[in-house]
Amino acid sequence: MKLGWEIKKLGEVCRVERGSSPRPIEKYVTNSEDGVNWIKIGDTKNVDKYIYTTKEKITKEGALKSRFVTEGDFILSNSMSFGRPYIMKTSGYIHDGWHLLKLQENIDNNFFFYLLSSPIVQEQFTTLASGAIVKNISSDLVKKAILPIPPLAVQKRIVTVLDEAFKAIDKVKNYTEKNLQNAKELFESYLQSVFTNRGDGWEEKKLIDICVFKPQKKEARDKLRETDNVTFLPMQDLGILNKTIVGVKEKKMKVVISSYTYFANEDVLLAKITPCFENGKIGIARNLKNGIGFGSSEFIVLRSLGNVISDYLYYFLSRNQFREEGKKLMSGAVGHKRVSKEWIENYSIPFPNSTKTQQIFVQKLDALSDETIKLESIYLQKLKDLEELKKSILQKAFNGEFNISKEMEKV
Repeated sequence: MKLGWEIKKLGEVCRVERGSSPRPIEKYVTNSEDGVNWIKIGDTKNVDKYIYTTKEKITKEGALKSRFVTEGDFILSNSMSFGRPYIMKTSGYIHDGWHLLKLQENIDNNFFFYLLSSPIVQEQFTTLASGAIVKNISSDLVKKAILPIPPLAVQKRIVTVLDEAFKAIDKVKNYTEKNLQNAKELFESYLQSVFTNRGDGWEEKKLIDICVFKPQKKEARDKLRETDNVTFLPMQDLGILNKTIVGVKEKKMKVVISSYTYFANEDVLLAKITPCFENGKIGIARNLKNGIGFGSSEFIVLRSLGNVISDYLYYFLSRNQFREEGKKLMSGAVGHKRVSKEWIENYSIPFPNSTKTQQIFVQKLDALSDETIKLESIYLQKLKDLEELKKSILQKAFNGEFNISKEMEKV
């Protein structure tokens, strides 16, 4: 530790209080102009540092049973994404999923934000947190985190250096994210053009006229014994816009045949429930154990009657336009909305009469898809490296060993 730096517990430099919630909260949420800001975890989406607005409000009666925060206060999640700090740029009320931190000593707000965000503090929060599945950290445990505190003048110098470093990193990050988006849009543009720029020898039919929906389980019973193994595919194993399904689980057919959806090699599987449908969970069943699989009841299974090849059908159903149209027509309770099988059955698909022509389109799409995936991998790794660089810079800054010139060479 450098000369003049102090080691203090977080509870010694700020007041830590847990938020509180009125019960039941639904009773107090309001759209009235008389409502006051109600700060939820969702308000931090796409937020790096400051919270300016809230999506919801609660009544003044509900506010009396909650914790008040004002501009300049720090709030810290104690559960979901626990330990991540935010600075208030408005006032409002927080529920018991938040901790309120009010600085009491002569510490620069921006320095404190960087310190709380650093691996030095975040790793302590992770160690102190409890919970097997969902981690939680109490106010008493937050107070125990050990902080390196330099003199105020040094704090301000560190903030200046970090601001400069992160500004440069964010510039590269924004450029990389733009390249990533451009790669995705280029592929989507070509994908859409395949089905709109039609030539001679094309026709258009409803999917129900060229596909079997939900093939009968009798096929599996006729082919296999109940004691034979088959591929088992839960929803989490169906990839996002990943053409070939990789089934890694197996079960005895007698275990799955009554309760799960049946499919076979070359069938196209499409998730019908939110958010899986919107996210693009779709794939072609291949390399199944004994040629047969069973999976989630939330799968729609499409089997071509021969007019179109499975790969062509996959690419048609994987378009953004298809998902956007389906999203608007989903029905059901919140969190359990589904696109209807009837809507998909009556959806029209254009296709060349020649399956050889379809295969040519598929080969071009495969090649472009492979190249897009390679580019996405490069850009995603770059983004990951930039985040790791930020952590490294923060680590060194609060260990007193920061060399801005050397670190910036890595950007």
